[in-house]
This record gives sequence, structure tokens and C-alpha cells, in this order.
Amino acid sequence: MRQIVLDTETTGLDPRQGHRIIEIGALELIDRQLTGRQYHVYLNPEREIEQGALEVHGITEEFLRDKPLFGEIADDLLAFADGAELVIHNAPFDVGFIDNELLLAGHQHASITEIATVLDTLEMARDLHPGQRNNLDALCKRYEVDNSSRSLHGALLDAEILTDVFLAMTGGQVDLGLSLESSSVSADEDHGHHQTGHPALFVLKADDEELAQHEMRLSDIEKQSGVCLYREAEST
Repeated sequence: MRQIVLDTETTGLDPRQGHRIIEIGALELIDRQLTGRQYHVYLNPEREIEQGALEVHGITEEFLRDKPLFGEIADDLLAFADGAELVIHNAPFDVGFIDNELLLAGHQHASITEIATVLDTLEMARDLHPGQRNNLDALCKRYEVDNSSRSLHGALLDAEILTDVFLAMTGGQVDLGLSLESSSVSADEDHGHHQTGHPALFVLKADDEELAQHEMRLSDIEKQSGVCLYREAEST
């Protein structure tokens, strides 16, 4: 399965009021594993950015002045998303903005849903946790996903965080992109497991290369933040 975890930043909240996309960030997953392929672009919205939006993402009009227009990158974006399942938190917001940009650009595709399906992780979270807060920050806390680098929103950063949250919500979490994949096990193969009414958990142990990558990632976190809670937990 090919999935694209995607997020956008915008000049405001409503494309019907003339607001535009200013940043797109997307990461590719194949069979729940990050492939290293990503799509990231800043865009010139050709309009002012509302103060409220600026306080959220910190992206200024001056920074965007020399960036491409959406129409110049539309084909590249659709090529990256083509045939995938788009994983988006509050998908109607991002899809609505992308579709509006396609309309303004006069693109042959009127909606990104013509070339990709969409999975809304906000709806998924509401089904899993009814009556609770289900924004991305709340989900990070619930699933113990590190979002300490998220002082401001950013499309690529939020896509990275959403990837970890999505893998956690769907039962295959390993923080920072190293995911354990669950697999069904038949009764004949399930030697020595106690049946409790839940599917048997298939444990896939990391090989030496994956363990080395994991250790390098923990070292990077420790250098950037001064502490790595995961490493401290391992030592206790």
C-alpha cells in the first residue's frame, strides 16, 4: 500500500474568502514504512497573510515573494500523490484548499480526489476517542509522540509528526519512522499464545542495521534537545 501523509499551511482559514496555500509538505509510506521520498514546497499566494495565520506558522509574505505559484507546481504535486491514499488530519480543510488552487490554476483535474483517495485521521481519532480532544498536539500526548520541535506549525514538520501519530493509531507505531508492522497469525501458527479475544500480536524484531539506525536517531535527538526520554526509559 502506498500512502502519502500530507499537510498544508495557508494565508487564512477559508478559500472562499480568497485565502491560498503557502506551504505543502508530504511524506511517502509504502506498506507502513517511510521510503525517504518527500514533497515539500513553499508557494507565493499573491495576497496578504492574515495575522492569525502568521502567528500559527510564522511564514512571512517577504519570504514567499520569490516562491513559485501553485500553477507552476500543480503537476509535480499530483504526480507525487497519484494513485496513493492521502493521510491528512482534518482532510476537508487541506483538500478544499488544494481543490481551490487547482480551480484557480485552470488545471485539468478539478480535485485531487480524482487521482488519490483520502483518509482523514481526525475522523479516525474521533471514532477511537469520542468526546476527547483530537487535534494533533492532543494525539501526540496521547500516543507519546515527541512534538517538542513544534513551536510553530510547518507543513513538512506536521506531516512528519502526523506520520508517527497515524502509525500509532493504526497499531504499528515506532517513533521517528521506524515502524513495527502487525501481521495476522493463523491458529496453527500461534504456538503458545493465550487467546484473549484479540488478534495475536506478531512481533517483528529489529535487525542489526535497524538497531544502529535507531541508536543514531536517539543520538540526534539528544544533541538537539539535550535529553532523550526514550534512552532514559531504556536504562531504567
